[in-house]
Amino acid sequence: MAQQAVAQHAISIRLACKAFGISETCYRYQAKLSDDNALIAEQLIELTEENSDWGFGLCFSYLRHVESCCWNHKRVYRIYCELALNLRIKPRRRLKRHAPEPLKEPIRENQVWSLDFMHDQLSDGRKFRLLNVIDDYRREGLAIEAGFSLPTIRVIRTLNQLLEWREKPLVIRCYNGPEFISHEFVRWATEHGIRIEYIQPGKPQQNAYIERYNRTIRYSWLSKHLFDTLDEVQDYATNWLWHYNHERPHQANKGRPPLMAA
Repeated sequence: MAQQAVAQHAISIRLACKAFGISETCYRYQAKLSDDNALIAEQLIELTEENSDWGFGLCFSYLRHVESCCWNHKRVYRIYCELALNLRIKPRRRLKRHAPEPLKEPIRENQVWSLDFMHDQLSDGRKFRLLNVIDDYRREGLAIEAGFSLPTIRVIRTLNQLLEWREKPLVIRCYNGPEFISHEFVRWATEHGIRIEYIQPGKPQQNAYIERYNRTIRYSWLSKHLFDTLDEVQDYATNWLWHYNHERPHQANKGRPPLMAA
């Protein structure tokens, strides 16, 4: 308004500032735009288009730890908000639940592995399952096995393949499904000296690490793509698992991907 008054009515800057109650410093201020702002905006748009489930935290952690950018988080967040890239926050339902047993946090690698299943369907309506295996210590994804049926023998085969290149865990945490309570699975765990830790029925929060991992899989790619064959699912899962372990920031690792965490 002061600038308009000076331009149209030919009054002095001092009088215009006094009339509108602003300082002359404010009147003469010009923002120092940086070329980095355009670069930050470009990278944020590219990240959110490629990973639509990422919020500001994951985007900033990726820029800081993976791309090694040194921009201040306030600056990145301001541009993030100006671009209206914020995720919609869903209201939480408040339910009264009995306090479950506390989830034990591992202190070293290969101390606890967690196993769980997921379900989805192909474009022709055929249903398939995913067997997910993670190391709870750094939330590292170890395996994603896809199949129309994943009985106990397939679970054991997947774990044997992991033991070919990785040290065996002390504990395997899983739910009370038929694949995990079968005699074959219990016998396999006993032969390898692995203790099976079953969660309480109806208490998925006792297996919270892999439940959170399942959610990441669901929103990152499983619900975003429609696959025609099981081979397509397995190929995509294998490629995504490498991306998850090497590039995707994880807040439990202070913003670093699992294999970059100390």
